[in-house]
Amino acid sequence: MTGLRHAGPPLQPHGHRGALAIAADVLEGRSGAGEAVETACARIATLNGTLNAFVDFDPEVTGSQVIALERRLASGEKPALAGVPVAIKDHIMVAGWRYTEGSRLFADRHAADDDPVVARLRVAGAILVGRTNMSEFGCKGVTSNALYGSTRHPVDPTLTPGGSSGGAATAVAAGMVPLALASDGGGSVRRPAAHVGVVGAKPSTGMIADPRGFSHTSVFGVIAGNVADAAAMLSAIAGPCAADPVALPAAAFAGGEFRQPRVAWAPTLGLDVAVDDDIAEDVAGAVARLGAAGWHVERADPIWPVGADEEALMPLQHAALAAAYGARWRSDPELFDADIGRQIVAGLALSGAHVAQAQALSLSIARTAATFFARGFDALLCPTVPCAPWPHVQLDPILIGGRAAMLRGHAVFTPFFNHAFCPAVSLPVPRAPGRLPAGLQIAGPRLSDASILRLAAGAEAILQAPA
Repeated sequence: MTGLRHAGPPLQPHGHRGALAIAADVLEGRSGAGEAVETACARIATLNGTLNAFVDFDPEVTGSQVIALERRLASGEKPALAGVPVAIKDHIMVAGWRYTEGSRLFADRHAADDDPVVARLRVAGAILVGRTNMSEFGCKGVTSNALYGSTRHPVDPTLTPGGSSGGAATAVAAGMVPLALASDGGGSVRRPAAHVGVVGAKPSTGMIADPRGFSHTSVFGVIAGNVADAAAMLSAIAGPCAADPVALPAAAFAGGEFRQPRVAWAPTLGLDVAVDDDIAEDVAGAVARLGAAGWHVERADPIWPVGADEEALMPLQHAALAAAYGARWRSDPELFDADIGRQIVAGLALSGAHVAQAQALSLSIARTAATFFARGFDALLCPTVPCAPWPHVQLDPILIGGRAAMLRGHAVFTPFFNHAFCPAVSLPVPRAPGRLPAGLQIAGPRLSDASILRLAAGAEAILQAPA
């Protein structure tokens, strides 16, 4: 076996009640508006010193929120996420809170207003409990930065949960909170979710307003203990706002009956990339169980444009970093994470032609994905990640599938769906004893979000049933 292994008992993610169960108990009067929050705060206080999932946590910030919710409940309101504790990634604006993006440049920056997604969470009755750690500017595959240090994997604290939303994923997997709001520009929600064994969902581009979006590939996403909770949170935060010209009208993220789908299975997503044996076996086993349950599974790979890979797309990220922070890096390079500095230098060296080529490739990937789904596939299945988590002190794994890992080789299966504007969900898969978590990625055509969540819920039920 080529993947890292864990000798202890299997991870039991999201060990407390799920979000919808909490809200139902609050709305039906079986528990108080602040009961789940108190439990969450106690668990954070117990575990965060080891895991470093939260970078800012103060139980007192929840008190006024709980009081406000109690008043709403007393007036007869029934908000969908009533009393549900939610973690917020450290680049999302919450009025009065710091939002640093994991950077010493913004160590003392405070938000004047809520981002629209945060305002919608408040309307939905959620209780915001704290900020979760991320890589600087969300631009690394591990969750570490010079301001707050490394977030640790909840199974083995010597390992990384991945990035950039590793703090959010670890918070959910360790049972600190049932829901976390994060962002996904190339897999930053789905990969950490896969590494720690929870659900990570990225919506279609435009489904959730993001007036401060880093790029056209970046969207808000959610991390949850199950698909139904993820769908409920997506529904709560969906919709346009005037400051986001590409946001779409509000749309439902759940509902309808599950049906037996026709899905494509692409073990390496049609790419010449290595996959750890453990990951390949566990994900293939999950797909086989779906087939045995009646899904029509067809082995089929997208035929991506020549030269399509992570390296060819990275000029878009490097150029954006250089445009935003190049001048500050030149004057104060010591304030930046070393790898972020390397990316800024790469961006400063790019020509306009290089950036235009990467943009053209991005659009070609979107066309390829649309053409592939037009063949009648309801979804495309592939691994979420090609490898198990690696030591948190390393930027990348050394080996994947017994081969020397290429730069960002851990990220090969997620970014294309960002460039294609597609919805994608990562589900944890059953695994052999002693193995670390892995994820099955279920992606669909743009704006098929409700269908993909229904398929993911169906797959979740099949994979959680006794073999």
